[in-house]
Amino acid sequence: MHAYSDLSHDLVMDAIESLGLLCDARVMALNSYENRVFQVGIEDSEPLIAKFYRPNRWTNDSILEEHAFLSALKAEDIPVIAPLSINDKTLFHFGGFRFALFPRRGGHAPELSNDDDLELIGRWMARLHNIGQTEAFSHRPVIRGSDDIRESAEAVLRSGHLPDDYHEAYQSIIRDICAHTDQVSVSDYSSIRLHGDMHTGNLLLRDEDLYLVDFDDCNQGPAMQDIWMLLSGSREEHRQQIMVIAEGYSMFRRFPAEELPLIETLCTRRIVRHAAWLSQRWEDPAFPVAFPWFASHRYWSEHLLALREQLSALQEEPLTLPVF
Repeated sequence: MHAYSDLSHDLVMDAIESLGLLCDARVMALNSYENRVFQVGIEDSEPLIAKFYRPNRWTNDSILEEHAFLSALKAEDIPVIAPLSINDKTLFHFGGFRFALFPRRGGHAPELSNDDDLELIGRWMARLHNIGQTEAFSHRPVIRGSDDIRESAEAVLRSGHLPDDYHEAYQSIIRDICAHTDQVSVSDYSSIRLHGDMHTGNLLLRDEDLYLVDFDDCNQGPAMQDIWMLLSGSREEHRQQIMVIAEGYSMFRRFPAEELPLIETLCTRRIVRHAAWLSQRWEDPAFPVAFPWFASHRYWSEHLLALREQLSALQEEPLTLPVF
């Protein structure tokens, strides 16, 4: 029995109606894997987004910290989508599930090749980080460097999904990677509350409005964690993109140029953690459907190649920019 075996559309509607709302029977599943997210029609009102949290992933306190962070950002006019409060509560329980409701917002992913879009994101990110530094999370994860990489690699090895003939090569490349990431300690840099997963799929642009969405992975760590995920292409393209982001960012907050040496460590961390995530969630029926290539030798061959490329990147001099 997987985590969402009992989460039917009827249960979704019953959960929402337990809060005094009336559903119109229109329930549409949205693209989400870690949690389950639905657009639900409401009688005589706009549809709502219902997010059902994966059981046993977060504690109630950690979810409420996510909600409190969103509410603090919204109070400062940061363009986020905060959970709805009903009877002074944002986290609800029904049928063995925890869920929250959000207003619906539409839009499309920004073009990161467009300097105007990239600068706009930089401005809003700086304002988000200004709020993020005002206090610290108590119940959310803290970003580590090599420790996160080693922990994720161990999860991959324990999962049984890595083909036996790749074990030795995988362990060897992880050792070599950590020998480099050990030299750059994430804990040596300022730690603030972050979005944590600032890829283009979590950015919605509509006309001139930009929304920062899906704070499910919000965490504590260096500002560069949110910044580096906006980079793509070659090293020279990274340098140009960083300059554009910094131009917008520095309008509201000093750009953390001293954190640029963290980029490749944080990138490597994400690559290893993604493989571990797929390994740990494979029993969920949604994952084999969405990621059918994960069970193939080809996936692991390409994963090892990506890790070797990251090892090369870790051996290069980090990007440098003037301090803004």
